[in-house]
Amino acid sequence: MPNYRFRCQAGCEFDALYAMAEVPRETKCRVCDGTATRLVSAPHLSGAGTAAYGLIDRAAQSAHEPQVVTGLPTSSAGPPKRQPVTHNPLHAKLPRP
Repeated sequence: MPNYRFRCQAGCEFDALYAMAEVPRETKCRVCDGTATRLVSAPHLSGAGTAAYGLIDRAAQSAHEPQVVTGLPTSSAGPPKRQPVTHNPLHAKLPRP
């Protein structure tokens, strides 16, 4: 349901929820009981259902509430793969991961 902004002649502003087919041009002010007219405002667009929004939300949450790890992750695929052993002396000069 869309959120609409209203302002009365006294300067009070408030938001109200109306169905798009039922939104009035004027309504009663919630603060001073005067007549408030609907303002033209930008729509509230949200990507709350997207994966990108979820990623941003998890990144912001981890900044304040980091997950605590108590052990190594387990793999259901079986034992971990072993690194291949090389006997080439030139490979000894390469940086290790």
